[in-house]
Amino acid sequence: MNELQKALKINALFSSISGIIMILFSNQIAKLFGTDNSSIFWIVGLILIYFTITIWYEISKQRKTAVLWIIIQDFLWAIGSIILILFNPFGITSLGNIIIGIIASIVLLMGVNQIRAFNKKTTADNE
Repeated sequence: MNELQKALKINALFSSISGIIMILFSNQIAKLFGTDNSSIFWIVGLILIYFTITIWYEISKQRKTAVLWIIIQDFLWAIGSIILILFNPFGITSLGNIIIGIIASIVLLMGVNQIRAFNKKTTADNE
């Protein structure tokens, strides 16, 4: 298994665990975030499960465009999280914002690790 496959596998595991937690504990998470509407959490959980499936597929295929799209989505998640924290348009609690920040940091680190592994693999493939 090359470094890119390892980096993608970490992302897939984190995304799947996060998605499952959001689906199973959507009501409790909603309370932590200061809302009665738990549907957004199971919807995001389902999206994360779908995202996980696409990552697992690309672990074996490693198509450049698809892998780059996965990495871009991770960076977009981190940027979106920062925007949510800064502007707080939904009145998320302080604890909710801390959770968003922690997850965004993890996703950002995974994105950086993936782009590093992607560049290394692309360079090796071109030699």
